[in-house]
Amino acid sequence: MGRPEMDSYRSLDPAGVRGVVFDIDDTVTRNGVLEPDAYAAMHQLAGAGVHLVAVTGRPLGWTDVIVRQWPVQVAVGENGAGWTWVDAAGAHEGYFSSEPERVRQAALLDRVRREVAAAMPQVTVAQDDRARRCDLAFDIGEWVSLPRAEIDALIALIEGLGLRTTESTVHVHAVPGPWDKASGAVRALRDALGVDVSAELDRWVFVGDSGNDAAAFERFPRSVGVANVREHLDRLPVPPRYVTDGDRGRGFAELAAHLVGRRA
Repeated sequence: MGRPEMDSYRSLDPAGVRGVVFDIDDTVTRNGVLEPDAYAAMHQLAGAGVHLVAVTGRPLGWTDVIVRQWPVQVAVGENGAGWTWVDAAGAHEGYFSSEPERVRQAALLDRVRREVAAAMPQVTVAQDDRARRCDLAFDIGEWVSLPRAEIDALIALIEGLGLRTTESTVHVHAVPGPWDKASGAVRALRDALGVDVSAELDRWVFVGDSGNDAAAFERFPRSVGVANVREHLDRLPVPPRYVTDGDRGRGFAELAAHLVGRRA
């Protein structure tokens, strides 16, 4: 059997949608900058009573800012490793793994860092590394552009050391724990809002664009790819169910207008 075709986002029925979980890089940004249409769309959704969850491969240190300055209920970082939320009592953080587990995981990441530096000196650690707490990311497309063969070799090296990997448009991540964007978002919403998302997955929309969104594309029945997801379909085990016309933030804004317009 062939791969399922993606339907237009227009065929997504917004009835009963409680929240939107969304990726950041190349889903609401363009060339690393948050697109105005996408930011306005977040406010549009929030104003309509839709819960928003940002889930990114970017560092957990960044989530401290995102959750304070964007209209989101919770921000999940490092592909599900941890999350931050703010309520009347102040700011809070949660982690997928326990503190003893994170100590052991940090030792694994130190080994990966040394082995990659020795075997592939041309590969550089992501420039946002100092804000990371639970994973290790290597730059493949943000400030440098690694050839596909070198990316594959990097992935093989990391996985040969016993870690999982996930790949976005800008980074390859060494993942020392069992999290992914889908499981991280579910845990985060339980902590922040007391919501059991696993019991109501059909009430949540996930929006993304690339390989590190694969687990969420598979888990959320209402999964949407912005148009540039087409560039990564060959590396996605399961494509999103729906796709927008516009790419990146433009596509996110299209989807938001559809969800809000049909709720009115």
